Amino acid sequence: MKKTILSVLCVLVLASGADAKLKALIMDGQNNHAVWPKATIMMKQMLEDTGLFEVDLVRTKYTWKAGREKAFLDMAGLPSEDLPKSKTDPDFAPDFKKYDVVVNNLGYNAAPLPEATKKALESYMKNGGGLVVVHAADNCWGDWEEYNKMIGVGGWGGRTEKHGPYVYINEEGKEIRDMSPGKGGTHGKAHEFPITVRAPNHPIMKGLPAQWLTSFDECYAKLRGPAENMTILATGEDLNVAARKGQHQPALMTITYGKGRCFHSILGHDTPAYEGVGFIATFNRGCEWVATGKVTQPVPADFPTADQTSKRAFELKK
Repeated sequence: MKKTILSVLCVLVLASGADAKLKALIMDGQNNHAVWPKATIMMKQMLEDTGLFEVDLVRTKYTWKAGREKAFLDMAGLPSEDLPKSKTDPDFAPDFKKYDVVVNNLGYNAAPLPEATKKALESYMKNGGGLVVVHAADNCWGDWEEYNKMIGVGGWGGRTEKHGPYVYINEEGKEIRDMSPGKGGTHGKAHEFPITVRAPNHPIMKGLPAQWLTSFDECYAKLRGPAENMTILATGEDLNVAARKGQHQPALMTITYGKGRCFHSILGHDTPAYEGVGFIATFNRGCEWVATGKVTQPVPADFPTADQTSKRAFELKK
Protein backbone atom coordinates (compact mmCIF):
# COMPACT_ATOMS: atom_id res chain seq x y z
CA MET A 1 0.00 0.00 0.00
CA LYS A 2 2.80 2.43 0.93
CA LYS A 3 4.52 1.75 -2.40
CA THR A 4 1.25 2.38 -4.25
CA ILE A 5 0.70 5.72 -2.50
CA LEU A 6 4.31 6.72 -3.15
CA SER A 7 3.95 5.83 -6.84
CA VAL A 8 0.78 7.92 -7.14
CA LEU A 9 2.50 10.88 -5.45
CA CYS A 10 5.46 10.62 -7.83
CA VAL A 11 3.13 10.61 -10.85
CA LEU A 12 1.30 13.67 -9.49
CA VAL A 13 4.57 15.52 -8.89
CA LEU A 14 5.84 14.70 -12.38
CA ALA A 15 2.55 15.75 -13.95
CA SER A 16 2.60 18.99 -12.01
CA GLY A 17 6.16 19.69 -13.21
CA ALA A 18 5.21 18.97 -16.81
CA ASP A 19 2.44 21.56 -16.64
CA ALA A 20 4.60 24.26 -15.05
CA LYS A 21 5.05 27.25 -17.32
CA LEU A 22 8.23 29.19 -17.93
CA LYS A 23 8.30 32.57 -16.22
CA ALA A 24 9.07 35.63 -18.37
CA LEU A 25 9.55 39.27 -17.40
CA ILE A 26 9.30 42.18 -19.86
CA MET A 27 11.06 45.42 -18.82
CA ASP A 28 9.96 48.72 -20.36
CA GLY A 29 9.21 52.38 -19.70
CA GLN A 30 11.85 54.40 -21.55
CA ASN A 31 12.09 53.97 -25.30
CA ASN A 32 12.31 56.49 -28.15
CA HIS A 33 10.15 54.20 -30.30
CA ALA A 34 6.53 55.35 -29.97
CA VAL A 35 5.25 51.79 -30.32
CA TRP A 36 6.75 50.59 -27.03
CA PRO A 37 3.60 50.39 -24.85
CA LYS A 38 1.85 48.43 -27.59
CA ALA A 39 4.95 46.35 -28.36
CA THR A 40 5.14 45.18 -24.75
CA ILE A 41 1.52 44.01 -24.84
CA MET A 42 2.09 42.35 -28.22
CA MET A 43 5.15 40.43 -27.00
CA LYS A 44 3.35 39.42 -23.80
CA GLN A 45 0.47 38.04 -25.82
CA MET A 46 2.84 36.29 -28.27
CA LEU A 47 4.53 34.43 -25.44
CA GLU A 48 1.29 33.53 -23.70
CA ASP A 49 -0.19 32.25 -26.96
CA THR A 50 2.52 29.56 -27.13
CA GLY A 51 1.11 28.02 -23.95
CA LEU A 52 4.66 27.82 -22.59
CA PHE A 53 4.97 31.09 -20.68
CA GLU A 54 3.39 33.18 -18.00
CA VAL A 55 4.48 36.81 -18.32
CA ASP A 56 4.96 39.68 -15.90
CA LEU A 57 5.67 43.32 -16.76
CA VAL A 58 7.88 45.79 -14.92
CA ARG A 59 8.07 49.47 -15.79
CA THR A 60 10.36 52.31 -14.79
CA LYS A 61 8.73 54.97 -12.61
CA TYR A 62 9.98 57.84 -14.77
CA THR A 63 8.66 56.83 -18.14
CA TRP A 64 8.23 58.22 -21.61
CA LYS A 65 4.70 57.76 -22.89
CA ALA A 66 5.60 58.05 -26.59
CA GLY A 67 2.54 56.02 -27.54
CA ARG A 68 -0.26 56.43 -30.04
CA GLU A 69 -3.04 53.96 -29.25
CA LYS A 70 -5.08 54.88 -26.16
CA ALA A 71 -6.07 51.25 -25.50
CA PHE A 72 -2.45 50.27 -25.05
CA LEU A 73 -1.63 53.33 -22.97
CA ASP A 74 -4.54 52.39 -20.70
CA MET A 75 -3.31 48.80 -20.44
CA ALA A 76 0.18 50.12 -19.66
CA GLY A 77 -1.31 52.29 -16.92
CA LEU A 78 0.15 55.43 -18.46
CA PRO A 79 -1.37 58.92 -18.16
CA SER A 80 -2.13 61.09 -21.16
CA GLU A 81 0.80 63.45 -20.64
CA ASP A 82 4.48 62.68 -21.05
CA LEU A 83 6.35 62.05 -17.81
CA PRO A 84 10.04 62.89 -17.22
CA LYS A 85 12.26 61.23 -19.82
CA SER A 86 15.56 59.43 -19.30
CA LYS A 87 15.61 59.81 -15.55
CA THR A 88 17.06 57.02 -13.44
CA ASP A 89 14.43 55.32 -11.31
CA PRO A 90 16.12 54.52 -7.97
CA ASP A 91 13.35 52.03 -7.12
CA PHE A 92 13.62 50.00 -10.33
CA ALA A 93 14.80 46.68 -8.93
CA PRO A 94 13.18 43.63 -10.59
CA ASP A 95 13.80 40.30 -8.90
CA PHE A 96 15.45 38.76 -11.97
CA LYS A 97 16.15 35.42 -10.34
CA LYS A 98 12.41 34.65 -10.23
CA TYR A 99 12.36 34.41 -14.03
CA ASP A 100 13.52 32.01 -16.72
CA VAL A 101 13.78 34.83 -19.26
CA VAL A 102 14.00 38.63 -19.07
CA VAL A 103 12.95 40.57 -22.20
CA ASN A 104 14.42 44.07 -22.49
CA ASN A 105 12.09 46.56 -24.18
CA LEU A 106 13.96 49.64 -22.94
CA GLY A 107 15.53 51.66 -25.73
CA TYR A 108 17.78 54.43 -26.97
CA ASN A 109 16.89 57.03 -24.35
CA ALA A 110 16.76 54.68 -21.35
CA ALA A 111 18.42 56.17 -18.28
CA PRO A 112 21.12 54.16 -16.52
CA LEU A 113 19.85 51.47 -14.19
CA PRO A 114 20.62 51.83 -10.47
CA GLU A 115 23.99 50.24 -9.68
CA ALA A 116 22.40 47.53 -7.55
CA THR A 117 20.05 46.60 -10.41
CA LYS A 118 22.95 46.41 -12.86
CA LYS A 119 24.83 44.09 -10.52
CA ALA A 120 21.68 41.99 -10.05
CA LEU A 121 21.28 41.52 -13.82
CA GLU A 122 24.96 40.66 -14.20
CA SER A 123 24.69 38.08 -11.40
CA TYR A 124 21.47 36.66 -12.84
CA MET A 125 23.10 36.13 -16.22
CA LYS A 126 26.41 34.80 -14.89
CA ASN A 127 24.47 32.21 -12.92
CA GLY A 128 22.44 30.88 -15.84
CA GLY A 129 19.75 33.47 -16.56
CA GLY A 130 18.17 34.20 -19.93
CA LEU A 131 18.05 37.61 -21.63
CA VAL A 132 16.23 38.63 -24.83
CA VAL A 133 17.12 41.98 -26.45
CA VAL A 134 14.68 43.44 -28.99
CA HIS A 135 15.51 46.17 -31.54
CA ALA A 136 16.19 49.47 -29.70
CA ALA A 137 17.23 47.61 -26.55
CA ASP A 138 20.66 47.29 -28.18
CA ASN A 139 20.86 51.12 -28.30
CA CYS A 140 20.86 51.72 -24.55
CA TRP A 141 23.60 51.73 -21.91
CA GLY A 142 26.61 52.00 -24.21
CA ASP A 143 28.86 52.81 -21.26
CA TRP A 144 27.86 49.64 -19.35
CA GLU A 145 30.66 47.22 -20.21
CA GLU A 146 28.95 44.09 -18.95
CA TYR A 147 25.72 44.83 -20.83
CA ASN A 148 27.74 45.20 -24.03
CA LYS A 149 29.21 41.77 -23.36
CA MET A 150 25.72 40.32 -22.79
CA ILE A 151 24.33 41.61 -26.11
CA GLY A 152 27.47 41.12 -28.25
CA VAL A 153 27.06 44.21 -30.43
CA GLY A 154 24.93 47.35 -30.27
CA GLY A 155 24.42 50.74 -31.83
CA TRP A 156 24.13 54.38 -30.81
CA GLY A 157 24.47 55.02 -27.05
CA GLY A 158 27.93 56.54 -27.55
CA ARG A 159 29.39 53.29 -28.93
CA THR A 160 32.63 53.74 -30.91
CA GLU A 161 35.75 51.71 -31.77
CA LYS A 162 36.52 51.78 -28.02
CA HIS A 163 33.65 49.35 -27.55
CA GLY A 164 34.75 46.87 -30.21
CA PRO A 165 34.62 46.18 -33.95
CA TYR A 166 31.89 46.64 -36.51
CA VAL A 167 30.65 43.13 -37.29
CA TYR A 168 29.05 41.90 -40.51
CA ILE A 169 29.27 39.03 -43.01
CA ASN A 170 30.52 39.67 -46.54
CA GLU A 171 29.33 38.21 -49.85
CA GLU A 172 31.73 35.27 -49.49
CA GLY A 173 30.14 34.35 -46.16
CA LYS A 174 33.13 35.48 -44.11
CA GLU A 175 32.56 37.22 -40.79
CA ILE A 176 34.25 40.63 -40.83
CA ARG A 177 35.38 42.42 -37.67
CA ASP A 178 36.29 45.95 -38.65
CA MET A 179 38.08 48.15 -36.11
CA SER A 180 37.75 51.33 -38.19
CA PRO A 181 36.97 54.39 -36.05
CA GLY A 182 33.41 55.65 -36.03
CA LYS A 183 30.09 55.63 -34.26
CA GLY A 184 28.04 52.47 -33.93
CA GLY A 185 24.54 52.21 -35.30
CA THR A 186 22.68 53.29 -38.42
CA HIS A 187 19.83 52.13 -40.64
CA GLY A 188 18.08 53.01 -43.87
CA LYS A 189 14.36 53.42 -44.41
CA ALA A 190 12.13 50.61 -43.20
CA HIS A 191 11.27 48.00 -45.82
CA GLU A 192 10.83 44.27 -46.28
CA PHE A 193 14.38 42.92 -46.40
CA PRO A 194 15.89 39.46 -46.82
CA ILE A 195 17.10 37.43 -43.87
CA THR A 196 19.75 34.77 -44.55
CA VAL A 197 20.12 31.92 -42.06
CA ARG A 198 23.77 31.41 -41.05
CA ALA A 199 23.40 28.74 -38.34
CA PRO A 200 20.71 26.37 -39.67
CA ASN A 201 21.32 23.70 -37.02
CA HIS A 202 20.86 26.00 -34.04
CA PRO A 203 17.62 25.15 -32.18
CA ILE A 204 16.17 28.63 -32.79
CA MET A 205 16.77 28.40 -36.55
CA LYS A 206 16.22 24.70 -37.18
CA GLY A 207 13.62 24.12 -39.86
CA LEU A 208 13.41 27.75 -41.02
CA PRO A 209 13.87 28.56 -44.73
CA ALA A 210 17.46 29.36 -45.73
CA GLN A 211 16.26 32.82 -46.71
CA TRP A 212 13.06 34.68 -45.85
CA LEU A 213 11.59 38.18 -45.97
CA THR A 214 10.89 40.31 -42.93
CA SER A 215 7.74 42.37 -42.68
CA PHE A 216 8.14 46.18 -42.87
CA ASP A 217 11.10 46.81 -40.55
CA GLU A 218 14.48 48.49 -40.11
CA CYS A 219 17.73 46.72 -40.93
CA TYR A 220 20.24 47.91 -38.34
CA ALA A 221 23.83 48.24 -39.56
CA LYS A 222 27.26 49.27 -38.29
CA LEU A 223 26.61 47.55 -34.98
CA ARG A 224 29.74 47.22 -32.90
CA GLY A 225 30.79 45.83 -29.56
CA PRO A 226 32.96 43.19 -27.90
CA ALA A 227 31.21 40.41 -29.89
CA GLU A 228 32.57 37.81 -27.47
CA ASN A 229 31.00 34.33 -27.37
CA MET A 230 28.59 35.48 -30.08
CA THR A 231 27.01 33.34 -32.79
CA ILE A 232 25.36 35.07 -35.73
CA LEU A 233 22.23 33.01 -36.39
CA ALA A 234 20.99 35.10 -39.32
CA THR A 235 21.83 38.27 -41.23
CA GLY A 236 19.80 40.97 -42.95
CA GLU A 237 20.69 43.05 -46.00
CA ASP A 238 19.47 46.64 -46.33
CA LEU A 239 18.26 46.93 -49.92
CA ASN A 240 17.77 50.69 -49.60
CA VAL A 241 21.41 51.65 -48.98
CA ALA A 242 23.66 51.09 -51.99
CA ALA A 243 26.83 51.75 -49.98
CA ARG A 244 26.16 48.67 -47.86
CA LYS A 245 25.40 46.29 -50.71
CA GLY A 246 27.08 42.98 -49.99
CA GLN A 247 27.29 43.68 -46.26
CA HIS A 248 25.04 41.27 -44.43
CA GLN A 249 24.23 42.68 -40.99
CA PRO A 250 23.83 40.57 -37.84
CA ALA A 251 20.05 40.33 -37.41
CA LEU A 252 19.60 37.41 -35.00
CA MET A 253 22.35 36.45 -32.57
CA THR A 254 23.03 34.37 -29.49
CA ILE A 255 25.61 35.27 -26.86
CA THR A 256 26.80 33.34 -23.84
CA TYR A 257 27.65 35.35 -20.74
CA GLY A 258 28.90 33.28 -17.86
CA LYS A 259 26.36 30.46 -17.59
CA GLY A 260 23.64 32.66 -19.07
CA ARG A 261 22.22 32.86 -22.59
CA CYS A 262 21.16 35.92 -24.58
CA PHE A 263 19.07 36.07 -27.76
CA HIS A 264 19.50 39.38 -29.61
CA SER A 265 17.12 40.41 -32.42
CA ILE A 266 17.43 43.67 -34.36
CA LEU A 267 13.83 43.26 -35.58
CA GLY A 268 10.87 45.10 -34.05
CA HIS A 269 10.71 48.74 -35.15
CA ASP A 270 6.95 49.34 -35.24
CA THR A 271 3.57 47.58 -35.36
CA PRO A 272 4.08 46.00 -38.85
CA ALA A 273 7.39 44.57 -37.65
CA TYR A 274 5.82 42.95 -34.58
CA GLU A 275 3.04 41.53 -36.74
CA GLY A 276 5.56 39.76 -38.98
CA VAL A 277 5.49 35.98 -38.60
CA GLY A 278 9.29 35.98 -38.92
CA PHE A 279 9.52 38.21 -35.86
CA ILE A 280 6.85 36.32 -33.89
CA ALA A 281 8.36 32.88 -34.49
CA THR A 282 11.99 33.80 -33.88
CA PHE A 283 11.09 35.87 -30.78
CA ASN A 284 9.09 33.02 -29.23
CA ARG A 285 11.72 30.42 -30.12
CA GLY A 286 14.51 32.68 -28.85
CA CYS A 287 12.74 33.13 -25.51
CA GLU A 288 12.28 29.38 -25.12
CA TRP A 289 15.92 28.73 -25.99
CA VAL A 290 17.39 31.20 -23.49
CA ALA A 291 15.10 29.76 -20.82
CA THR A 292 15.72 26.05 -21.46
CA GLY A 293 18.50 25.58 -24.02
CA LYS A 294 16.10 23.92 -26.44
CA VAL A 295 13.16 24.75 -28.73
CA THR A 296 10.01 22.63 -28.83
CA GLN A 297 7.88 24.97 -30.96
CA PRO A 298 7.26 23.89 -34.57
CA VAL A 299 7.93 26.25 -37.46
CA PRO A 300 4.60 27.98 -38.25
CA ALA A 301 2.91 26.96 -41.50
CA ASP A 302 2.63 30.65 -42.44
CA PHE A 303 6.33 31.40 -41.96
CA PRO A 304 7.62 33.77 -44.70
CA THR A 305 9.59 32.59 -47.71
CA ALA A 306 12.40 34.09 -49.78
CA ASP A 307 9.95 35.96 -51.97
CA GLN A 308 6.85 36.33 -49.83
CA THR A 309 6.54 38.06 -46.47
CA SER A 310 3.94 36.95 -43.93
CA LYS A 311 2.14 38.81 -41.18
CA ARG A 312 -0.66 38.36 -38.65
CA ALA A 313 -2.85 41.35 -37.87
CA PHE A 314 -2.68 41.87 -34.11
CA GLU A 315 -5.87 41.58 -32.11
CA LEU A 316 -5.86 42.61 -28.49
CA LYS A 317 -7.25 39.93 -26.18
CA LYS A 318 -9.24 41.34 -23.29
